Amino acid sequence: MKTYLTRLAAGLGLLLAGAGSAYAAPSCGDNSGKAATGDPIIIGAITGKTGPDDFSNSTKAAKAYFDCLNANGGIHGRPIQYLVEDDQWNPEIAAQLGAKLVDDKKAVLLVGNSSFVECGANAELYKKAGILVVAGVGVPRECFFASNYAPTNAGPRVSMMGAIGYALDQFKVKSVACIVPNIPNVGTWSCDGIKALAKEKGFSEQTILMDPGSADATSVVLQAAAGKPDAIILGLPKGLTVPVLAAAEEQGLNQSIHFLSAASAYDLSVPGTIGAGWNGKFLANMEFNDLNATTPDNQNWLAVMDKYGQASDPRDTFAQAGYLAARIAEKALLTLDPKAITRQNVTDAVSKIKDFQSDIFCNPWYFGAGQARHNANSATRMAVSEDGKWKVVSGCALSPDPELADIHAFEKSAGLK
Repeated sequence: MKTYLTRLAAGLGLLLAGAGSAYAAPSCGDNSGKAATGDPIIIGAITGKTGPDDFSNSTKAAKAYFDCLNANGGIHGRPIQYLVEDDQWNPEIAAQLGAKLVDDKKAVLLVGNSSFVECGANAELYKKAGILVVAGVGVPRECFFASNYAPTNAGPRVSMMGAIGYALDQFKVKSVACIVPNIPNVGTWSCDGIKALAKEKGFSEQTILMDPGSADATSVVLQAAAGKPDAIILGLPKGLTVPVLAAAEEQGLNQSIHFLSAASAYDLSVPGTIGAGWNGKFLANMEFNDLNATTPDNQNWLAVMDKYGQASDPRDTFAQAGYLAARIAEKALLTLDPKAITRQNVTDAVSKIKDFQSDIFCNPWYFGAGQARHNANSATRMAVSEDGKWKVVSGCALSPDPELADIHAFEKSAGLK
């Protein structure tokens, strides 16, 4: 807690000092301005950069933070050598890259991973090698059900459940349609959460699987509307969400059905793209803080991206995730003797993190030593599209996902949150 408050104070001071610029000077490492020159510490990452979509925003942000850290003393003088590999959305390639980073490059930790396929491909490898992954963006179920893999994001299921919880509380919905991609352990897993909650709460639900490669947005929307739902919950990538909303507006469904989405739609470009017809009518879950929040750590993320990232790097929720993963790695590494950093003591240091605080999170993040799975981020916010922007409409609320019962039981027994 003391370290966090110190960082917040430093960040706030930088904000005041840099009031004339878009963002204050970034705060990283010891803020000495002296480049780290010692032997590099090898950290790896696997992401899906090429394939159906570029899913590498998390690693871009992690790299920006590590570059900032290296320019400010590194880890007690040692720089981070950050090796990012592209799995091309292919499980076989992901497995090859995992072996390369773990066995050949001798990485001590993996940070900022964001992929649809590598969690399942490499979970056993990571466990056998005794290496941990502080991922940025976990997507399929395997990312949240592995002993050595802990994402900073909430995940599509928890995010969608946050959206349905809001719809139940605010709109008193009695029937829900869930639209998701037919990607194994992503789509049905997410909608199964709504199905489980429907049994518990007594509302009706239907699941509609959408083929991302050959999607007909109009037919999907009409299929969902045929069941006369009070709300339609989307768990789609941004590139599919926009045409689905366009098709829904063409059919006039934005006037009669509540539309909500997982955090994948929470992108600054979306409100302007979908237009005024969705003012006050389309809500998205937020796995982290408002992208434009003026809180110290969120401002530091933006400052890091501006100085050490590329202008083309998105400032989105996935980038927030990668920044947080890199900061968590920094926190663990700084507890170690820089002359004796090994995979084993890095694993031990990361495992011991119990109270990592950032104003980007709703609640402190923890690893959960000895746990079979990890989902520390389970409290989210909601935002509504209004006049070309997002407007935050809720405070932090725990996801009502019944599958989180074991996570909450562990948190209670360990005195967390």
